Amino acid sequence: MAKVHDGDTLQLADGRKLRLIGVNTPELAREERPAQPLAEAARDALRRRLGPRARLALHYDRQRRDRYGRLLAHAFHEGRNLSAWLLRRGYGAVVAVPPNLDYHECYRRSEQEARAQGRGIWRLPYYRPLATTALPPGTEGFRFIQGKVLRAGESRRSLWLNLEGGVALRIARKDLVYFGDFDPRRYVGRHIEARGWLHRQRGRLVMQIRHPFALRLR
Repeated sequence: MAKVHDGDTLQLADGRKLRLIGVNTPELAREERPAQPLAEAARDALRRRLGPRARLALHYDRQRRDRYGRLLAHAFHEGRNLSAWLLRRGYGAVVAVPPNLDYHECYRRSEQEARAQGRGIWRLPYYRPLATTALPPGTEGFRFIQGKVLRAGESRRSLWLNLEGGVALRIARKDLVYFGDFDPRRYVGRHIEARGWLHRQRGRLVMQIRHPFALRLR
């Protein structure tokens, strides 16, 4: 291993960037955006855990690279899964991104332990779900949100849950295989919590939901 970029991204000795599967850690400062709380702490903890000459064992899942060309893997150091290690210490949140779901249950239990103990991000107000009716201007990136579902819709490629405040949750039809007998109409009128990456699309905020773990009825 050559370098730790942030809490969930490493650079290997051969120059390849490695994105750890199953965990999302707080974002470091970038351009005009300040660092999210505990971003530097997550990076520094991983640096201390590995050291400059760490040897990693990589377990590949079904998809080996992301859209940015980064290598995707579950990484082990001295027999310990790094994603689970970060999650148990509260340095990040679980993300379930199909088809890379090996160890998902392990990661879910690791996060649950950190939340129960109030470790890391789980003790900070910043990481509590934001109401979709009161999102601060410029809110984007990985966030936890909550709101009432006003209506459900369908398009050729996706199912949609439209929440108060003009926020939409998108579930691609290709991912429905992971959702069982999912019927978006059952969510209308109910309050829901979601986790994922918010981005602006045609003037509204959209969050793509890849796996049912990212949704929770309140």
